[in-house]
Amino acid sequence: MKEKLFSWIDNSIDLAVELETELTKRPAVSPDSGGEGELDKCLFLEEWLRSHGITQLERYDAPDTRAKGGVRPNLIATIEGSDNKNERLWIMSHIDVVPPGEENLWDNDPWTVMRTGSKLIGRGVEDNQQGLVSSVLASLTFVKQGIKPSRTIKLLFAADEEIGSAYGIVWLIKNKRELFLKNDMVLIPDGGDKKGEYIEVAEKNIYWVRFTTHGKQAHGSRPDLGANAFIAGSDLAASLHLEMTEIFYELDKMFEPPFSTFQPTKKEANVPNINTIPGEDIFYMDMRVLPRYSGKEIFCEVDKIKTKIEKKYHVTIEYSIIQSTESKPTPVNCVIVKNLTSAVMEVYGVNPHPIGIGGGTMAAYLRNIDIDCAVWTKTDETLHQPNEYALLENITGDAKVMALLAMYKE
Repeated sequence: MKEKLFSWIDNSIDLAVELETELTKRPAVSPDSGGEGELDKCLFLEEWLRSHGITQLERYDAPDTRAKGGVRPNLIATIEGSDNKNERLWIMSHIDVVPPGEENLWDNDPWTVMRTGSKLIGRGVEDNQQGLVSSVLASLTFVKQGIKPSRTIKLLFAADEEIGSAYGIVWLIKNKRELFLKNDMVLIPDGGDKKGEYIEVAEKNIYWVRFTTHGKQAHGSRPDLGANAFIAGSDLAASLHLEMTEIFYELDKMFEPPFSTFQPTKKEANVPNINTIPGEDIFYMDMRVLPRYSGKEIFCEVDKIKTKIEKKYHVTIEYSIIQSTESKPTPVNCVIVKNLTSAVMEVYGVNPHPIGIGGGTMAAYLRNIDIDCAVWTKTDETLHQPNEYALLENITGDAKVMALLAMYKE
């Protein structure tokens, strides 16, 4: 049975190239990043799956007036299994991608797949189309050969993962909670390493914060008559970075890096000319915090540092939380982790181990409703970079791992 399943996957290279190429042609960039959303890509994928024999398809559209068609589509495909215990394997990928960035850094048009040997280059081919295509091949090897998997396979192609999943998995959990069952086994192929050795079972808490400093505008020659919001904001950014790192210093070797991080990132423009003291300054921070610390602890210290800067520079400071994601870890002895470990060993010959990451995936939201998830894929980690690429041997190898997961009964 296994040899038959694997043989079909090995002979599906042309199909993988075709699907990667057609998906990349249809940019699915969030309206938050200047795009139209995922509708065109979803409509194509839905028709492509149907034409290849995956016909049990359901659409769940989150309303978004900014997007094409006024919706952010989430597509679910089902391949019925032979079990009678309602045991299901979910494989969840996302159909949205990030913009290409500076296109002059690409060797080719980022929306046109370029193949060099086993390497496919283009925006989105790895993040997250590698996992998406692998999940499709794993499903098709059962469909095309008339073999029923032991577990029912549920493929989710979600919207909006790159911006925080408000119109994707978060919307589905809030509005269609009945879709997800307590004993579901969930694989999210959206993070990994070159050897396939890492199974992500925990994520740092993520806080994206916008800080606005209000001072007093003045002429550049009379700073004594103003309160320079730029200086105060800069001191705030540096103080938050340095002091929070010192306060929340504990290490957890499961994570890489093994400590909490507090990074000033985006900076908004203030005054347009050089000879004006700015009266307002805005910057953002990306905080990735070990789960042992609560949001209450974090923002208690933020408030102390903020108050100190306000007094020092005679300014007022306000902040708002743009995104806050907290989640508990997946138990390392649960079914999905044990089965995934066995499948990876069988396909790739490596013994994977559980880790935690600073990045965020859809897994965090599912863990918060007590559904066990593992994030895994074999990848060169070129996501969000110019000349992003996926390797065909990873696409087919990961498909074999997914097929095995669908065959395991426990």
